[in-house]
Amino acid sequence: MFTGIIEKFGIVTNLNKDKENVHITVKSDISSQLKIDQSLAHDGVCLTVVALGKGTHTVTAIKETLDKSSFKHLKVNDKLNLERAMKLNDRLDGHIVQGHVDQVGKCIDVKEEEGSWFYTFKYDPRHDNITIEKGSITVNGVSLTVVNSKDNQFSVAIIPFTHEHTNFHDINVNDYVNLEFDVIGKYVARLQQI
Repeated sequence: MFTGIIEKFGIVTNLNKDKENVHITVKSDISSQLKIDQSLAHDGVCLTVVALGKGTHTVTAIKETLDKSSFKHLKVNDKLNLERAMKLNDRLDGHIVQGHVDQVGKCIDVKEEEGSWFYTFKYDPRHDNITIEKGSITVNGVSLTVVNSKDNQFSVAIIPFTHEHTNFHDINVNDYVNLEFDVIGKYVARLQQI
């Protein structure tokens, strides 16, 4: 379980394909603090640490993860937002994030607004995921508030701190991102279908 408050970003240093899996090695300031078998969110995808190196850690993305996330587009030198699992005795500064990507979205607009940024993302509504105005959304692991909610797109406002300390500063129009829709909203939507 995560909060969507990014600790650091890491740099992909190696991608090693192994049958249908990909072993992803990441260099980061928190890699040396990790341990084998620890859960860590990478751009919102919960992955298990399988190896440690000097200032690096390695995780494995299976075919299911590659099919449902933006990791199929991952390249060496890409930046990933990193968050360790939340502690039960800490504040929940973001919102409840599972680290289970629901689908991939595509950036369709970026506007700078006097020091802040508005990003608009499009997604396939056939997956029955929804956003609501002022509701929560996770984009590449970042807990954000939805603005301009529509049937297949939404926008988020990014403050300068978030822009600088996450990989949002690298997101451009036509880039793909990982989306995790609000877990409470998903349960409510599911109950309405029954």
